[in-house]
Amino acid sequence: MAGAYVQLLDATGEFTAEAVTSPEGEFRFFAAPGEWMLRALAPVGKGERRLSAEVGMNETTVAVED
Repeated sequence: MAGAYVQLLDATGEFTAEAVTSPEGEFRFFAAPGEWMLRALAPVGKGERRLSAEVGMNETTVAVED
C-alpha cells in the first residue's frame, strides 16, 4: 500500500522512527537486533506486527485492516 506511515517502536513501546511506504508499498528501517513492533497507519485502516530482528536484512509484512 503506497503512502502508508509505518512506525518502529522498541520493546517498551517507545516510538523510534517512522517511514512512508514507497509506491510499491515497501519501507525500510535501520535497527539493531532485538524485539520491535511495527505499526502501519493508512487511510483505509491500521495494523501491527511484532518482529524479532536479527543481524542483516529482515523482511516482513504488516497487514492493514479497518
